[in-house]
Amino acid sequence: MPMAAEEIEALIRAAIPDAAVEITDLAGDGDHYAARVVAESFRPLTRVERQRRVYDALGGRMGGVLHALQLTTGLPSQG
Repeated sequence: MPMAAEEIEALIRAAIPDAAVEITDLAGDGDHYAARVVAESFRPLTRVERQRRVYDALGGRMGGVLHALQLTTGLPSQG
């Protein structure tokens, strides 16, 4: 069963409360998404650590319920 974009966003926001999250369904099938996650709490983390936080927020759904996620993480703009 495919995963809804709203569910992905809710899981990420629950784990990273300060995150601004944008989810895009890339194929219209509920299986292939792009996510952009921007959070001030990412500031001390490396890119790999940021991505790991997002994947951890999905609670093991990657590769199962959620087939593919193109992930971009970043920091809020300064000004």
